[in-house]
Formats: sequence, C-alpha cells, structure tokens
Amino acid sequence: MNKNTQNKSTESPDKGKFLSKPRVFFGLTFILFSIVLTFSFVSYLMNWKADQSQAGTMLDKSIKSSNLFGKLGDWLGNIFIFESIGVASFIIAFLFLVFGMVILKKKMFKPWKTVGHSLFFICWLPILFGAITKGQGVLSGVYGYQIMDSLNAIIGSVGLWLVLVSSIALYFILEFNLRPSSIKSKLNDINESTIGKVKSMMPSSDENFEADEELIEELEAHKEETPEKIKVTEVVEKPAAKTKVPEPVSIPKGFPEVPVSADLDPIITPNNTSFEEENKTDFSQSFNLPLDTKPKVPTSTPEQAFDMSFSKPVTPPATTVAPKQDIKFNVEVAPVIDILDDADIKSQELVDKHGLYDHKLDLAKFQMPPVDLLKDYGNEEISINKEELEENKNKIVGLLKNFNVGISEIKATIGPTVTLYEIVPEAGIRVAAIKKLQDDIALNLSALGIRIIAPMPGKGTIGIEVPRKNPTMVSMRSVIASQKFQNTDMDLPVVFGKTISNEIFMADLSKMPHLLMAGATGQGKSVGINAILTSLLYKKHPSELKFVMVDPKKVELSLYSKIERHYLAKLPDAEEAIITDTNKVINTLNSLCIEMDTRYDLLKNAFCKNLKEYNKKFTERKLNPENGHRYLPYIVLVVDEFADLIMTAGKEVELPIARLAQLARAVGIHLIVATQRPSVNVITGMIKANFPARAAFRVISSVDSRTILDSPGADQLIGKGDMLYFNGNEILRLQCAFVDTPEVERLAEFIGEQKGYASAFILPEYVSEDSTSTVGAFDPNEKDALFEEAARIIVSTQQGSTSMLQRQLKLGYNRAGRIMDQLEASGIVGGFNGAKAREVLISDLHSLEQFLEDLRS
Repeated sequence: MNKNTQNKSTESPDKGKFLSKPRVFFGLTFILFSIVLTFSFVSYLMNWKADQSQAGTMLDKSIKSSNLFGKLGDWLGNIFIFESIGVASFIIAFLFLVFGMVILKKKMFKPWKTVGHSLFFICWLPILFGAITKGQGVLSGVYGYQIMDSLNAIIGSVGLWLVLVSSIALYFILEFNLRPSSIKSKLNDINESTIGKVKSMMPSSDENFEADEELIEELEAHKEETPEKIKVTEVVEKPAAKTKVPEPVSIPKGFPEVPVSADLDPIITPNNTSFEEENKTDFSQSFNLPLDTKPKVPTSTPEQAFDMSFSKPVTPPATTVAPKQDIKFNVEVAPVIDILDDADIKSQELVDKHGLYDHKLDLAKFQMPPVDLLKDYGNEEISINKEELEENKNKIVGLLKNFNVGISEIKATIGPTVTLYEIVPEAGIRVAAIKKLQDDIALNLSALGIRIIAPMPGKGTIGIEVPRKNPTMVSMRSVIASQKFQNTDMDLPVVFGKTISNEIFMADLSKMPHLLMAGATGQGKSVGINAILTSLLYKKHPSELKFVMVDPKKVELSLYSKIERHYLAKLPDAEEAIITDTNKVINTLNSLCIEMDTRYDLLKNAFCKNLKEYNKKFTERKLNPENGHRYLPYIVLVVDEFADLIMTAGKEVELPIARLAQLARAVGIHLIVATQRPSVNVITGMIKANFPARAAFRVISSVDSRTILDSPGADQLIGKGDMLYFNGNEILRLQCAFVDTPEVERLAEFIGEQKGYASAFILPEYVSEDSTSTVGAFDPNEKDALFEEAARIIVSTQQGSTSMLQRQLKLGYNRAGRIMDQLEASGIVGGFNGAKAREVLISDLHSLEQFLEDLRS
C-alpha cells in the first residue's frame, strides 16, 4: 500500500503539469492574437487609404507598409474591417481576449453573456455606421453597407432608422430591466430616502411659525417708523414714455419659422451651382448617358428623410417675472445716461469736421487698370463632341463589365480641359475594385492623366476624369471681366480659373491665409503666380496692398519692377524692390517678423483682434496718429522658388517663414510660396502645418503629390495649367487662367506710368546678429537729442524694446533703432537678442542719472 500511494503521489504532479501546459499555451495564444488584432486594426484605421492596396502584396518586398504589424496587419485590417464588419471587428478581438481568459480559468467575464452581447453589437454597429456614412470610409465594412442598402431599399430610410433605434432601445430595456413598474419603484425609493434626509435637517414647524411672525412684526414696525424716506407701495409695472413695449412672442414646438431679412446676401461656395451667370450662355453641360441595362431607381437617403433647414436664431424678448413677496419697496432710481468718453466725442467731432479718413487720398487720381489690357482670345465656349462622349462611355462600361463591375447609371460633365464621368456601381461592387482599374481605363481610352475619385465627396458616385481631345482655353480676361469677380466683397480676391463644371473659381487669400504652390518645370506654376498677382492688382488700391517679392531665378518676377512706387515693399537700404540675393532674403524675412510684431503692438493698444477692425477704427478717426497709429496695408510675400532658398540658407529661411505662417494672419501679412521640388526636405512638416491651402500643378511622381496634397493625383494631371486645389477639406480640379507675359507687361506699364508714392513701402530695418559686433565706440558728441529721455524710459520700464521707443517718443523705426544702437554702445542695454527685447544693464533711475552725469563730463 505504501508503494502504491507513493507511486500515485509521484505521478500526479507530472500529469498535472502535462495537462496544464496546453491550457496555458492556448490561453496565452488567444490573448496574444487579441492584442495583435487590436493594434493591427488601430493602425489600419489610421492609414487605410494608403495601405489598403497593399493587402494583396504580401510577398512584394519593394512595397513598404506603415502598419505596426506590416503587411500582416494590413491583411488583417482589410479582411476584418473593410471586407467584413468595419469597426465592429474590435469586438472580435475582445472575444479572443475573453476566450483566452476562460481557458486560463480567469473568471473576469461571464462567457455566454459576453458572447450574446458581442453578437448583438457585431450585427448592429456595422448597419448603424453604414446608415451614417453611406458606405464612405471603412467604419461600416462591406457587410454593414450591403445590409443597410438592402434595408433602405425594402423599408426606406425612415424604417431603417426606426429599426436601429428600436433595437438598441429594446436591448437596453431588456438588459437593465427598464420596465415602467421597476423604474417607478426605484424613483419612489429615492424620493423616500431624500425626503427623510430633508426632514431630518429641517427645524420643527413651531420654530418656523415663530420665525415668520417675528419677521412680519419687524417689517410692519419698519413700515410705520419710516413713512417719508421709503414709501411702501405696490409695484405697478409701467412702460417708459418713449419705449415701445414689445409684444410677447409665442414660440411653437419644434423649429421656429424665422423670417430672414431680404438684405442678406446668399452665401456662394465654390461647389454651389447657383452662381450668377457670367455670360449669357451657360457652358456647363451635364449629360445622362443611357446604359443598356435599366438603371436602378435611387431610394431616399437619411439626409433626405431628415432634411432640416436652419435659419438664423432670433432671441425672443425677455419677460420679467416679479418675485413672490408680500411687501415691496419702490426705490426711485435716477435715469441711466449714456455718457461718451472724451476719445469718442473727439473722434466724432473730427469725423463731422473732416469726414472719415481716406487712405486713398495720397493717390486720389489713381485709376484701376481696365480689362482691355488683357488679351481677348475670342470665343471660349465649350464645344460638345457627342461622338467622343458616347465612345468614352462605351469603353468605360465595356472595360468595367469585363472585370465583372456592373454600372447602373453614368453621367458626363464637360469642363474646359477634362470631362468628368460619374458612375453609380451596382449594389455589392467594391470601390477598391474600380480604383485598381485606373491604369486599365487609361490604356483603354488611350488618354493621359486618368484620375479616379472614389467616392466623390458629398455624392454617392465614383468620378472618372478623362482629358478632352480638344481642350478649351481659359483666358485671364474672361475671369477678370466676370460679374462674380467684379462684384466680389472679398478682402483679397484671387481668381484661379474655372472648375471642371466650367464655373469661375475664386478664393480669399486673407481666409486661406497662406498658399503653398508646387509643380514641375513648364506645367504652369509661374502662370499661376501671375494669375494671382493680376487678380490682386485689378482689385486693390496701392494704399491697401503691398508685395514683397523674392525671385531667386531673377527673371520670373522682374516684370513687376515698374510698379515699385505703387505696390512693392523693400528694406531701407535696398536698391531694388524685387529680392534676388539670398542674404537680403534672410534680412527681409526677419524684417517682416519685426513688422508683424510692431503691428501686433498697434492692434493691442487699439484693442483690435485683426487688421480689418484696426483699419476701420483708424478710418473712423478713433486712433491717434501721434501715438504711432497708421493705416496698415495688406502685405503679401511672394516666393517664386523656395527650394533654392532652402538649399542655400536652410534654417535661416525656414524659421522666419514658419513664424510668419503661424502668426502673421491677423495683422494682414500673407504668404505665397512656390517650388518646383515638393520633397520632404524642402516642404517640411513645420511649413505644411501652417499652409492649409495648397495648389498643385503636374508633378513627376506620386510621392511628390502626397507631399504637397497628402494624396495622389497631381502626377496624373495633363499640364498646361491643369491643377488641383486643396483648401483643407476637399481637392478641386481646376483649369488655371492663362495670362501671357505681354499682358503682364502692359498691366505693369499702365500702373507704373501713373503718379506713385515717393518710394516703395519701407520695411523696418533689421540688424542681423553678425552686424551687432560692428557697433562702434560711443561718442557723446554724436548722441541723439532724445538719448537721455530714451534711456530713462528703458531703465524705468526695464524693457529694451525699439518698438516701445517708437510709441513712447513718437519716432520712426530707423531713428529709434539708431538710439537703441547708441544705448548699446554706451553700455545701458545689451546686444541684439533676435525677436526678444534687449537686456537692460542699469537697474534703477538713480544709477542711470549718475551714469548720464559721467557721460556729460
């Protein structure tokens, strides 16, 4: 017996270890697979547009993936999220975690209850996201979109949402036992416990009654003792003699119908089809091309079912409710009189005497350039070639049919350069299946620059842009002479050209607020810059706009040298306004930073948020010029070749450009930066983050397209002004307006022959760090007359700022800078410290007076 028991005792531990090893192995495997799925899904959702096409290229080493788990993560994300149930795939990863814990005998979850809840949300979540996103993106997956589309066709959008809402409501009712009787009993329990606590805290009824009697006796005694000083009467609400009492407004349930004033202008967006007619004939043509198969009747969408029009809210007049009290004291209050301060009274007197300040008075006879200076290229109507449309339609339909991609509807929109074919695929067709056929469609159509938009923003279609065989020119004259441009109220209107539907496209540079342009040589980038400058010259007076032009190539912007005394800005010691030297570019950019800081000081002292508010106050004579205030024009910095500056100067150029892009918008300084090489070492992340508006002409590779637009497409353009414009939300394809060199010369000559200012707009003087060591020894005999007063201001405020001397002593920047150099040479302030104020070396005024006395002797 002892031997047997000993044998059993020695065999049982080995047997237990053997049985436990598979359990631990499978449990940990399930948990590890759950972690892999979770991080693969998260990484796939962050980069699914770029990595989706790599799901089937597992063995191709030349293609790199940005997924945390590489191509395996892309494959898992594509299988579970895109092709299956969307974001509900995270529930599958959670179930693997639950199974692993169950195998390891970690009872953290109830297995069967957890599985039941998970299955419900696996079925419900994809349909919900499918109804919300309409199949766009990957949130719903193919399953969610197809089920949603089938339910939408069977029971309609209202029925679909009713099923979704009722199912989730039923789930919560069953899960949390939300029956009326149970809810009522819980509320009763809460009320009883709350009432018990309140009763325990309240004094007895006898104490309350005695306190009330004492309060009434005190009030009556006070009423009898002071009948003259405080007259006790009942409050009678009477409207003022000159005040019209507004009638009460009854607000019905739901959305109120509020009348909108007829004076409000309609908001016009680039995609709005209600543009005013620029010409008598509308050239935008859309054709519904019939198919052999019968098109499906589109069903109503949730947007149509729940369409609501919002109007401007109107606050109803407030009604005064008198508090409940027995005795009221009527105290006579003196009427409130609005008293204007002295500054407002003085400004109003100046306006009455001299009128509003006219910033155009210095060049009152300046004439804006006429449209006749631009060349008329004749008829620009779009010619419709129905044979070409029918041929391309048949080729597209036939090719997609060969790849088992059915189409229920196709429509064509003819633009100046390309024709947009919008197709509606049959139910169950994957969008990725059509996007992969881009090269096959281009080969079948024998066309260059096929671009597929899948899906089109705001539409349930897929767009295929096909270049036309005979494109139409878009001239600068046609867009400048349009009523849309002539009647615009934009601050800095820029007209690029025409959209794919032949509508004139404009944008406000002050709202962009900066523009980044890229394009290979000869693709229309320089013409685009000339189109932007021409738009601004045709719309803004010289007193309202100044250009800072940087042209490393020395030939592109030289045409505008004739308008130097009207529109250009330069450094005080610069001979030419158009900058070509790299060292002068660095000084100019830093000078713009000084101008930006000075303008922010002016806006702060004027209590204004932006340049428009500041100029309005100055026009109304509310700002005193003796305090340094002046009318501030917009300043537009134009850099024609940014890559050359980065190669020669590097950080010295990138840092002031990034600083201006971050801060200069509010003070009216805007940037237009163009480059031929949109590589990552030229257009860095710091620059891209501050340039939300980007224009891309044709580039060489898709990598360059992703650098400038964060998406492919610019490598598929056809050149000659064909461009993509990204405004931060969507990408628009445009045909840039063409303006030739002789047209720019005529425009510059017309402006240059008129009377201009004495010189170009002078930017603040910038002293570089290298030149600070050249400050000579201090000569007391050559010190400025305001030297001592400036020294007292600097020491009393302990702030060595040139702009502060400008404001306090009412000086120009050059004289204030010379005084600051003298203060540095004498040892009162420290050396130049970039954008920061100089260090003050003398601590108090007493020490300063002794120092000045020594200087005099």
